[in-house]
Amino acid sequence: MTRELIKGNEAIAEAAVRAGCRYFFGYPITPQNEIPEYMSKRLPEVGGTYLQAESELAAINMVYGAAGAGARVMTSSSSPGISLKQEGISYIASAKLPCVIVNIVRSGPGLGGILPAQSDYFQATKGGGHGDYRVVVFAPSSVQEAADLVMECFEVADQYRVPVMLMGDGMIGQMMEPVEFKEPKKRGLHEKSWATTGRQGGERNVISSLHIVAEECYDFCLEREAVYREIAEKETRCETELMDDAEIAVVAYGTVARIAKNAVLKARAAGIKTGLIRPITLWPFPSDIINDYAKQVNSFLTVEMSTGQMVEDVRLAVNGQKPVHFFGRTGGIIPTPEEVFNELMKMAEGEKHENNL
Repeated sequence: MTRELIKGNEAIAEAAVRAGCRYFFGYPITPQNEIPEYMSKRLPEVGGTYLQAESELAAINMVYGAAGAGARVMTSSSSPGISLKQEGISYIASAKLPCVIVNIVRSGPGLGGILPAQSDYFQATKGGGHGDYRVVVFAPSSVQEAADLVMECFEVADQYRVPVMLMGDGMIGQMMEPVEFKEPKKRGLHEKSWATTGRQGGERNVISSLHIVAEECYDFCLEREAVYREIAEKETRCETELMDDAEIAVVAYGTVARIAKNAVLKARAAGIKTGLIRPITLWPFPSDIINDYAKQVNSFLTVEMSTGQMVEDVRLAVNGQKPVHFFGRTGGIIPTPEEVFNELMKMAEGEKHENNL
């Protein structure tokens, strides 16, 4: 197979089409606009449907309808647009419908700016809408991985009947890298017998998120919680580098993990035994892996493009065994390898270390 130089947003869109996505509903917002633009051209070529909705609220409810009919469907947006979709995402989760949501994060809060950020972590991983539900969240660190993971998103969504999010940032959406589009790894899923496809004969399928009787709602929430536990057991993903003898562990995800890796290599060259832990699923979070490394390392440094969000999950995972420090940049400012390296030097030299922004 050949590789082609392609922008991240376009790679996500093409990979979705190759994964069998035939419906896309969205509304434009920078820095993800290349996704709907690409889909508007590509989906009609494969017999699919692209529709620019009148709003983000309309788009996510169109996703609900297409998913309820058993279609592979995707929407994409950026931070403020994802906020507007949260009610619909909660409804989709409650209706046990599979779909894929792409968030190319921009700086905020509010309208913020169009520069890259990772400040939607809380929203994505803690359930941005109402009620007891979870969204599986994948965080790619390269354009190639973004293409690979969006294919995986559809498989995970269908297997567990849950909404799945691919969360990148403005860098990964806008950068161009070589990509090889691989064949989707199918999970051998069965026919969607629950879908509202207008079957004649047999029991009528009903898609609903309404559970008005307390006992029925209780049982439903427990059933979904069992599914989330299974996802946490089977789908948690994490990559580690240079952790075998590491005394300091850097925890970072997405494109920031690439910056952190450069700092780790520079620290190694300076004689500091440093390693990298990169969560690939932000939910489920690789808490057990981090907890195991807490028995080995002396301290952790969490690096994010935010004022500190994932660091809370790292601290919970470490469970007080070792110090967890934080270094972040926000508002669209990207941390540099030199800045992260300087933080590692301070930690190695035993200087008093505060959470730094």
